[in-house]
Amino acid sequence: MDVGLKRELEEKVRSGERLTREDGIALYESDDLAWLGGLAHEVRTRKNGDVVHFNVNRHLNMTNVCTASCAYCSFQRKPGEKDAYTMRIEEAVKLAQAMESENLTELHIVNGLHPNLPWRYYPRSLRELKKALPNVSLKAFTATEIHHFETISGLSASEILDELIDAGLESLTGGGAEIFDWEVRQHIVDHRTHWEDWSRIHRLAHEKGLKTPCTMLYGHIEEPRHRVDHVLRLRELQDETGGFQVFIPLRYQHDFVDMKDGKVRNTLQARTQMATGAEALKTFAVSRLLFDNVPHVKVFWVMHGVQTAQLALQHGADDMDGSVVEYKITHDADNFGTPNKLTREDLLELIRDAGFRPVERNTRYEIIREYEGPDPERRESPQPMRV
Repeated sequence: MDVGLKRELEEKVRSGERLTREDGIALYESDDLAWLGGLAHEVRTRKNGDVVHFNVNRHLNMTNVCTASCAYCSFQRKPGEKDAYTMRIEEAVKLAQAMESENLTELHIVNGLHPNLPWRYYPRSLRELKKALPNVSLKAFTATEIHHFETISGLSASEILDELIDAGLESLTGGGAEIFDWEVRQHIVDHRTHWEDWSRIHRLAHEKGLKTPCTMLYGHIEEPRHRVDHVLRLRELQDETGGFQVFIPLRYQHDFVDMKDGKVRNTLQARTQMATGAEALKTFAVSRLLFDNVPHVKVFWVMHGVQTAQLALQHGADDMDGSVVEYKITHDADNFGTPNKLTREDLLELIRDAGFRPVERNTRYEIIREYEGPDPERRESPQPMRV
């Protein structure tokens, strides 16, 4: 990058001036990751100090049966496939109760677009889960699922959200965003929820007082300009509603497990390579710099590995998600040695080892507990990271 442009971008960031589309593309073209990371770290520090947020959560996927066959997805199954499943509500509640230990604060629920489950299954499941776990926040359903519920129920998204909120919903999830630009989206998404409906549903959720996350799936067939476009659409919607709490870049994954049954459901992987660690860190840095009106950027360690996740905390991220457990949507743990569970103590250790002060939060980013930061003596004599 030209020295003059680099200085101009630094001045914009430090003065709080909003970066443009052209600025975002220029940042992606820079090969100076240390500079990018440092600039993003300045912004995350200005917004969040030396804090890294985390929560104690669990993921619950009540069905993997899905009408869609998205090109990147290894999770979906068709009715009748050997490992297709749909939980009875009682079964989902029993599984959730088994996850309740360690002062669980959040249940994260995402499902396939089941062709036959009735609409009433979904609010009833939330009611029963909330009854069984009254102190656990329910973060449930993507905008794609809400759009699907409109189809199967005949209700509007507004009516659907009202009933789900009444049943205990505290936040939507951020999924279904992938990449919004149609140039890419038409090749990766096999459902009918695109930018217009995704944004409509999150706008409605924000109007009803919900705070939601937003995501971007990167590292497949998109180009940096598509990532910039994606973030700027979200930034504009955030200007309007102020309802996004956190932005989560999600690294696209190859299929390392499902091919064992003779089927490769991820049809992109024959012509794609997963993003390298350096590309991941660049994506976090540029996202933090562009998305100036969202308070938090989260690194979902399951999709990046714990060491890259720690480095992302130095490149703009200030949230390390949670303990997770039973994450079925991607299979990073099967190829990169990434665990499928971290305890509270593991997360505290990882955050301190990266040089930050851990703060446990709930779904609404309210502080539950603040912990001591890294031990200065230990950082003078680094020890192996324990996971």
